[in-house]
Amino acid sequence: MKPYHAIPIHDNGEPLVPLPLDQLAVRQPHPYAALGAPYGGQSPYRLRRSVGQALLLAQAHLQEQRPGWRLQIFDAYRPVAVQQFMVDYTLQQQQQAWGWCNPLTAEQRRQLLEQVYRFWAPPSADPSSPPPHSTGAAVDITLVDAQGQPVAMGTAIDELSPRSDPDYFAASKDAQEQQWHCDRTLLNQAMEPAGFRRHPQEWWHFSLGDQLWAWLQRQDTGDPHIIARYGPVTELTTSV
Repeated sequence: MKPYHAIPIHDNGEPLVPLPLDQLAVRQPHPYAALGAPYGGQSPYRLRRSVGQALLLAQAHLQEQRPGWRLQIFDAYRPVAVQQFMVDYTLQQQQQAWGWCNPLTAEQRRQLLEQVYRFWAPPSADPSSPPPHSTGAAVDITLVDAQGQPVAMGTAIDELSPRSDPDYFAASKDAQEQQWHCDRTLLNQAMEPAGFRRHPQEWWHFSLGDQLWAWLQRQDTGDPHIIARYGPVTELTTSV
């Protein structure tokens, strides 16, 4: 369980809709779909309607500072089945990176789960504790420049390391690392005025209206009454 799972959810029933891919940059092919993640034939580039609208507002803020730059969507709505697939895949990749063979000891499995769940939300089917991406209110995002080239941000999205912390390079004296920090800050400065909140451990992850968003809002404002307005996506919130 994550600390934000204690936040109540009162879903407003807003539908999940396709993102305007003619206006936003996207990763193609979709990185998880390319691995075989089970999206059930549906586009992974979908979000709750107001969240998608807020992305366009965030991009407008970005272009005030960097004309021609765009937000690039790495991942958006993620069904719980996809969350499970990616957690299993990441556990396997991390185990291989550490050189651990099966069967794992109890301590090895504990360490592996601790490392992966530091970044990945548990693939819970409990409606009171959905993964942020499974609400349609979270997005993984980066920047592309006016030539359509990805902007270097210091790590790849999903890197399981302390370098993924948004402020990891803040105190660096290295010119390249200073630039990475500036561009991470630029991304956050575009997203926050549109209502998004950044994940404390991931420079690329932003939420608007889910439990993580509400928890971060409570931390900043001290208001204990802020709740989530998006829970797990259901048939009623899936736009045809």
